[in-house]
Amino acid sequence: MVILGDHKGIFIPSLDIFRAASTRFKGLRLIHTHLDGETLSPEDMTDLSHLRLDMIGALQVCEDGSPGKLFWAHLIPENPQGNYWLIHEPQEPHRLDLNFLSFIIALEDEFARQQKTRKIEATEKAILVRVEKNPLAGAEASLEELRQLAETCGVAVFDSQIQYRPQPDPRYLVGRGKLSDIDLRATQIGANLLIFDHELTPAQVRSISDFTGLKILDRTQVILDIFAHRAHSREGKIQVELAQLKYLLPRLMHKDTSLSRLAGGIGGVGPGETKLEIDRRRVRERINRLEKDLKDITKSRGQRRGRRKRSGLPVISIVGYTNAGKSTLLNTLTQSTVLAEDKLFATLDTKSARLRFPRDTEAVITDTVGFIRKLPRELFSAFRATLDELHEADLLLHVIDISNPQFEEQVAAVENILEELEISGKPCIRVFNKADRFKDRELLADISKRYNAVAVSALDKNSLFGLLEKIEAALPNTNFSGKPFCAREEEI
Repeated sequence: MVILGDHKGIFIPSLDIFRAASTRFKGLRLIHTHLDGETLSPEDMTDLSHLRLDMIGALQVCEDGSPGKLFWAHLIPENPQGNYWLIHEPQEPHRLDLNFLSFIIALEDEFARQQKTRKIEATEKAILVRVEKNPLAGAEASLEELRQLAETCGVAVFDSQIQYRPQPDPRYLVGRGKLSDIDLRATQIGANLLIFDHELTPAQVRSISDFTGLKILDRTQVILDIFAHRAHSREGKIQVELAQLKYLLPRLMHKDTSLSRLAGGIGGVGPGETKLEIDRRRVRERINRLEKDLKDITKSRGQRRGRRKRSGLPVISIVGYTNAGKSTLLNTLTQSTVLAEDKLFATLDTKSARLRFPRDTEAVITDTVGFIRKLPRELFSAFRATLDELHEADLLLHVIDISNPQFEEQVAAVENILEELEISGKPCIRVFNKADRFKDRELLADISKRYNAVAVSALDKNSLFGLLEKIEAALPNTNFSGKPFCAREEEI
């Protein structure tokens, strides 16, 4: 095609009808003139990468109108130097001796070969992105947690990028230049998804997606997706769907141009806006219906709590960061069979069981959903009914993964959530779980003393007697004797 521009540049039309794949180029070469004899510009290289062109060239124009030298470049596969493209020495067009069709086929094969060496079967291949103001704020640890969240969703993480800047860019978050580099990196390694370790605004998602052409997710969407896959009970499914719809509502839009506004001014509201309003109304109606169902469930929960109070059984609630070992501890204490995996948010549904002590005294012990830093607001409000169970607890067991280098930050995150729930004043026992993975036993003893915590391994029943002694002291009617305890699983 021939495009006529002006002295400022050219306008490239939509290329959606041409092929697009992570290992193939667009099938187009862009040759354009530079009237002042300049080399390839940064805008040229952006077009090359963003449009995945086979090649881009800038042709000089001599004073008599004859062609001068051709500056040309093309993308290259992943390499140790970290280069994204190769700019060739300029030559007169008639001196170029290159079978370009064979050359570009070989280049595409090299891209495909490089990407196949990763041996990744997942359909989603992501680059993680984070913006950080303070270089000492632990951005790497936050991205590592995001990597675990992404892998829990079945996403293959290919790379991670941290951009340090005084303030996030209001449109592209990382800035246009850095986003262009990330786009090039995605092209090289075959990534088709960007996951941001932030909560993006709808405008930011649109801007970043339009600029890169990649699928864009934020931290909240990843957590919501995990919850959607892990919820099995009716209550859990209602809570997750409610959180998803509340997150979706302000982001609802249509990209179909056939449904766009017809004109401005009076009478200018077209069918697109009508369709969008219909969808929004349906979402609001569904939210209202789910909230009503959740109120009914909350009412039934209150009735069950009332029966527990009348029975006089003390209630113990297990809280803690996700993947700290809460479900494993419940299983060991009560011989339950709750799903316990070394994954984030392996279980979402609340489980209650009856713990029997040696002198025939009993207590109800309840496992709750795991907490995480920057817990999405939509999830917090949707799971409020479940978290309200903590208000009725006589004792909290705060389970902490002591083998995690970031355990102090995790403790702070959990305690902040407990403060937000207005239950931080309840009696609480800190439990350092996974003590068997902590090599330095003296250091573990010092840390346990400083935090007034009990070090245990939830997989080892014999390590739990110290914890049960503390429970006895907090719940005087348990009468713990120091003998091996027995337990009976029972749905409460």
